Amino acid sequence: MTDLTNLKYSEEHEWVALEGSVATVGITDYAADALGDIVFVELPAVGTELSSGDVFGEAESTKSVSELYAPVAGTVVEVNQAIVDDPSLVNSSPFEDAWMIKVEVADGALDGLLDRDGYTAITEG
Repeated sequence: MTDLTNLKYSEEHEWVALEGSVATVGITDYAADALGDIVFVELPAVGTELSSGDVFGEAESTKSVSELYAPVAGTVVEVNQAIVDDPSLVNSSPFEDAWMIKVEVADGALDGLLDRDGYTAITEG
């Protein structure tokens, strides 16, 4: 189980785990629950340059289609093909198996993101 207090969060419901200079990005359980059953995920190609706030893909559920926003700037170095092949992973394992992209980032990339308490405050408020 992922320690959710070690992650950073965006107000658009993405989570970020930083290891060295690579940020792993996914959507939170709150977002996955709000979307409902995810049936399709579109992700960017490796090599895509992202600015913080850019749309990097979309998640389609039985209820709606939601854009996915980059919480950090950098270059996409890996995408999770497993969730493209089986989008239901986003609902069943949002913090472990359903990471979406890995981004090579610069120092300070997580500045401005929320800690777990800050994220919980906006989702419970």
